[in-house]
Amino acid sequence: MKNRMTLRILSLPENVALARVAVATFVSSLELTLNEIEELKVAVSEAVTNAIVHGYGAKGRGEVTISAQIIGRDLTVVVEDQGRGIEDVELARQPSYSTDPERMGLGFVFMDSFMDRLEVESKPGEGTRVTMYKHYEPRPAAGEASAGVSGKG
Repeated sequence: MKNRMTLRILSLPENVALARVAVATFVSSLELTLNEIEELKVAVSEAVTNAIVHGYGAKGRGEVTISAQIIGRDLTVVVEDQGRGIEDVELARQPSYSTDPERMGLGFVFMDSFMDRLEVESKPGEGTRVTMYKHYEPRPAAGEASAGVSGKG
């Protein structure tokens, strides 16, 4: 294992930003592109927001745990709550599905499209665990991208 972290936050909307910045800072050793960092931040934001909004609801309070680990060039991020849980995970993962009419229902779509793999485990009344996986390739050093290519034609 190269590194790991765990962050426990209260289920407050203002803590979404804390979670996304913490995970983005944690992966700084992976030398990611700005686009890769933004995609990761969106995926983390969506998972934490789901835990707060759908797991605990507007009036509920609890904790959300965000853990991440880096093994080689592989990142795993887990977001867990002990909230209401999801009745039908497959339905919840469908684009535009939401139990809240004020929401667009795209959280899982973003997580799924920005990460290599997404697993959602949930039990009604017990909570939800979202696990996101991403493999990152090292970026070539300056000048390596064109190695072996001659400007002569």
